Amino acid sequence: MEKVPMTPQGHQRLEEELKHRKSVERLEIIKAIAEAREHGDLSENAEYHAARERQSFCEGRIAELEDVLSRSEVIDVPSLAGSVVKFGAKVDLVDEDTDEETTYQVVGPIEADINAGRISTTSPIGRALIGKSVGDSVEVTVPGGIKSYEILKVDFS
Repeated sequence: MEKVPMTPQGHQRLEEELKHRKSVERLEIIKAIAEAREHGDLSENAEYHAARERQSFCEGRIAELEDVLSRSEVIDVPSLAGSVVKFGAKVDLVDEDTDEETTYQVVGPIEADINAGRISTTSPIGRALIGKSVGDSVEVTVPGGIKSYEILKVDFS
């Protein structure tokens, strides 16, 4: 079985989602199915079919979360140190063309959320950053062409 690297915060977020789906969503769906059944003929009952579809999605997500959590390897990021980018690092970058500064945390694919500033180790920018140090310049192929970034800071706090 392949281990899934994860930060403690990412592990906690997944555990909270699993708990919510099991203890809250499941109960809501069961109630919705029961109410829809009271409306009669199930073959033409859109509410019933929608509730069953929601149940199927929820159960699939629960199975996925249980699988990922069972294979997770929580990495204590603050115990890491250095100026080389690796899993868990918060990296300050500057776009060499626009001088726009950005900060990303390099995480596993399960935790990645570009809107929250978390990029995957398997994303183009994540792959370009891994192994690089402060002061290095990296080129990343993006849909709009090639972007160049300079690494300003690497932090593991």
